[in-house]
Amino acid sequence: MTREDKKKIERRAYWHDLLRQLRGTPDFPVKLFFHALFLVGAVYVATKQAILREQVKHIELISPILKAAMEHAVTAYLFVGGMALLALLLYPFGRRAAKDQLQCIGLINHAGMPPDLLRKRRDKDNPRVTIWEFRNQSIPLQEWEKKCLAIETALGITIVKLAYAKGKSRVLVYAVSAGDDLPEVMKWQDSYLSPKSFVLVLGESYTGPVTVNLAHIPHILLGGSTGSGKSVLLKLLLMQALQKGAMVWVADFKGGVDYPHTWGGLCEMVFTESDLLMTLDKLVHMLEQRKAAFRSVGCANLDEYNQKLGCCVPRCIFACDEVAELLDRTGADNEKKKLLAQIENRLSTIARQGRAFGIHLILATQRPDANVLPGQIKNNMDFRVCGRAGNVLSQIILDNTSAAEQIPKDARGRFITGDGIVFQGYLFDEGQL
Repeated sequence: MTREDKKKIERRAYWHDLLRQLRGTPDFPVKLFFHALFLVGAVYVATKQAILREQVKHIELISPILKAAMEHAVTAYLFVGGMALLALLLYPFGRRAAKDQLQCIGLINHAGMPPDLLRKRRDKDNPRVTIWEFRNQSIPLQEWEKKCLAIETALGITIVKLAYAKGKSRVLVYAVSAGDDLPEVMKWQDSYLSPKSFVLVLGESYTGPVTVNLAHIPHILLGGSTGSGKSVLLKLLLMQALQKGAMVWVADFKGGVDYPHTWGGLCEMVFTESDLLMTLDKLVHMLEQRKAAFRSVGCANLDEYNQKLGCCVPRCIFACDEVAELLDRTGADNEKKKLLAQIENRLSTIARQGRAFGIHLILATQRPDANVLPGQIKNNMDFRVCGRAGNVLSQIILDNTSAAEQIPKDARGRFITGDGIVFQGYLFDEGQL
């Protein structure tokens, strides 16, 4: 291939990429209309060129500039119109308004300059999402995050994600229209079950399904106030785990009220603290057995062990719908405090070591009490989700107040992850078990 051939390919690729980017902008249809209008105008001017030249000959008092323009109408039209179209292509609609709005809400740098909107384009991975690309003006991303709600109000959008681009000189705002909200109810369908080994599906976000892979993120912490949908989400995860062949234990200290008899035939129910300690002892013992077995064949984790030996050692999941209530020692006598300390110790062991050996925790709480959820357990809960909650509970679950700020007070089944992804949890009907 010659150098000239390479240049031709590069030029072709450049124009193809440019066209793709232009087609991906949300205002492309409007811009396309103006381009079509420009071409129609060019054809019209070209047909009238001869008439204009003839008219110029009979007009005595006319400026040289106007005369030249009439004699070369096509050239003048193409030049002026082409410059206007270039500006139309390069600058997004609403550029000035966005800049003014961001300045009004105080999103400015030390010199008082707000971000400058460079372009808007559709997200190629999710056409529903528009990417607003701003010249950052040296404003930290943390400042954008602090003013997230104000930005949404100012620009009429719902922000999905914020990210740096081109070093830190650009900020990308992934957003949907403010009126393009998630449905209030999204019923679970069997087709939503992930075909991947141990990927569990939680719900639908603005950018698609929200999932967690227990092979990589072993433990889940759920939070939310009463009526937030936390328990429904927990059952949704357990149902999928059962369908994927996991062994499941559920601590239910309401005597089976929250878990009808159907669950008892599918997983092991635990109703008392003493039974819970026995169950956790069993899981810790199982962990130690797997540790020895994996070490003997030189395997680092459950998937590797199953693949190497051609067996199917199942994953184990322990779930508790109100772990803070369980571990609360307020008013407990010495004997019960000792029992709860042992339970906490076993949970901590599983939280620290369970990942490699396929033993997982899914813990939920609605209590806004930071002292009840031990640090050794909480710090190992890598995947955190919170529904409707106050500032304190949101801080406990997510280490920030985003749940209190971004989940509506009347929302049910609406959640936010630790990395800021808002989603609507699937509504799981227990009759589907």
